[in-house]
Amino acid sequence: MQAGVTLSDGSVDGKQWNVVGHTYTPKLYSENAMIWHAVIPDGTFVPPHIHTTQDEWIIMLTGDLEIEFGADVHKAGPGDTIRMPMGVAHGIFNRSGKEATCVFGVAPSRKLFDLFGKLDGVTDPEELVRISAEHEVEFLPPPAA
Repeated sequence: MQAGVTLSDGSVDGKQWNVVGHTYTPKLYSENAMIWHAVIPDGTFVPPHIHTTQDEWIIMLTGDLEIEFGADVHKAGPGDTIRMPMGVAHGIFNRSGKEATCVFGVAPSRKLFDLFGKLDGVTDPEELVRISAEHEVEFLPPPAA
């Protein structure tokens, strides 16, 4: 990582990704940490998954999200920080009726930067799960009906 400033309209290497309908703009990337700005439209979500090698967090800027840790549902709004420790299954849902914006981070970065590049625009759920598993993110199977 180089010393300097990533401008508000800038990103790491000019990158921006569409992952599960969210717009992710990387703001910092090093071996030790990755931070990205996210725009999360209403009605979109990241299904329950586990980061096997990273701690993850979200700092809410606007809107509201629901985070599911198994059966426990936590609501977060502007200014709140969501903590998702390594190895703990979590799902991220925008059920608020409005767009949410936030800043995500993971430490260490591991394979996440490459994962987002490979998931950019992928809409097939099976392909998303397969690619994610190759990059140390494990999606949980859907609940039995």
